[in-house]
Amino acid sequence: MAPLRDFDHLDDAQRVQSPRPETPEPDSRQGRRNAETGVQLLDVEGRISDKFERCLAHIFAKYCNPRPAAPSRRSSSLPRQRTQSEATTLLVPPPDAYLTQVGLDRWAKDTNGTAFSEETKDEMKGFLDVTEAGNLTFKGFLQIYQVQTENDEEETWRDLSSHGFDRTLTLVTSRREDLDIEEPIDKTQVQPSTLVEGASA
Repeated sequence: MAPLRDFDHLDDAQRVQSPRPETPEPDSRQGRRNAETGVQLLDVEGRISDKFERCLAHIFAKYCNPRPAAPSRRSSSLPRQRTQSEATTLLVPPPDAYLTQVGLDRWAKDTNGTAFSEETKDEMKGFLDVTEAGNLTFKGFLQIYQVQTENDEEETWRDLSSHGFDRTLTLVTSRREDLDIEEPIDKTQVQPSTLVEGASA
């Protein structure tokens, strides 16, 4: 059987041409690939940048216990959809917040499509910052993303995208459930329907 392709005729330049030209050069450092846009996941010392930390705080706050205070909004007795600015307000977790096992599983499923195995959860408890009960703290959450970003920046960008952030670390709501708010209806505030046009009074 003859070989499918004979590559002996290719010169060195043709052989090593990358099919992914956006891949960084070997001497570039992970977390610093967006130099032209000014958005970096890691700062010059290799730590999580302030803007990236605010994004991670928002993601963590969606799953943490105790829940963060809801962003203030005008009072209304009728159900409504949030405005674009309300929908993109970043959440801030309470100071002593943590992810319970349920919150950790929800975050993992929303981020990667599946929960962590028990073995992975046990490893996390051994290496990351957790509460005495073994629940992941925000500091531990940051540790996950510090290591991941140093080793696989694109994985971090995929995680951010799955939670609604674009490449400028701006929250861009694209999921309907991120826009809907259920507010109780105060029936004393509902206005009666107007008469149908054309009906005589």
